[in-house]
Amino acid sequence: MWKGRKTHALRKDLALEPNPSDHPRASTILPSKSQTDVREKRRSNHFNHVSPGQLTKKYSSCSTIFLDDSTVSQPNLRTTVKCMTLAIYYHIKNRDADRSLDIFDERLHPLTREKIPEEYFEHDPEHKFIYRFVHTLSSAAQLTADGAVVTLVYLERLLTYAEIDICPTNWKRIVLGAILLASKFWDDRAVWNVDDCQILKDVTVEDMNEMERHFLELLQFDINVPFSVYAKYYFDLRSLADDNNLNVLFTPLSKERAQNLEAISRLCDDKYTDVCRAAMRRSFSADNFFGIRRSNAILS
Repeated sequence: MWKGRKTHALRKDLALEPNPSDHPRASTILPSKSQTDVREKRRSNHFNHVSPGQLTKKYSSCSTIFLDDSTVSQPNLRTTVKCMTLAIYYHIKNRDADRSLDIFDERLHPLTREKIPEEYFEHDPEHKFIYRFVHTLSSAAQLTADGAVVTLVYLERLLTYAEIDICPTNWKRIVLGAILLASKFWDDRAVWNVDDCQILKDVTVEDMNEMERHFLELLQFDINVPFSVYAKYYFDLRSLADDNNLNVLFTPLSKERAQNLEAISRLCDDKYTDVCRAAMRRSFSADNFFGIRRSNAILS
């Protein structure tokens, strides 16, 4: 009896925990998924006496400040997409189970007419494969760097709200849905460049409409991303880049660049206030999102 009460109380406490994709002070899911691998890499290097090699990261001093070309208001696109896909990789690799929904199952809703062998869905995708897929989608959607951050917010929000896992059978459709919403509601792009995307040439508008509707319903139509939540995810992705030794170019801070950063910071609040207001007003259908083609969502 006591054990049952204790389990019920534990579930109640977990249910009361703030959602990290909604609450700025709640930790994101990402660190818990990636830190295990980071610790294992460091432990392996230590035991195997692997030298870290020449120190390439530059540190600031009293006379010189080193910065990269990424800020919270204007992140570097390539680095952000690479970090975002690395986060997806860790989500898949360190998932708790294989809970999914039919609408995201690629075996039931394939993205291509080509026959995909069953063993394809039995292995976790490599990071470079996820990056190529997302890079192609983001190019077609003209996704901005901050839109890539919001894509991860929507993805983690879906996993939490729907109580599912991202796994080999559903990761492509979940990522596609998250990029679709981020491109539409955050970057304000209602139509993709359909001539630049070969990987979705066989997807129909009806399928995309259904997936978008289910995605929004599972999010409880909560597409708002407060800037405090956005900033939290941005800095978590920067930490992920540092932990995985992703190449980031640091240069000395010049007077001209300092003035540019100051000007950018002044515009930042106004920009994200306008974006959040616009996101609450828009409600386009996937028909408009994919342009004039109605029978097939030809994104190539």
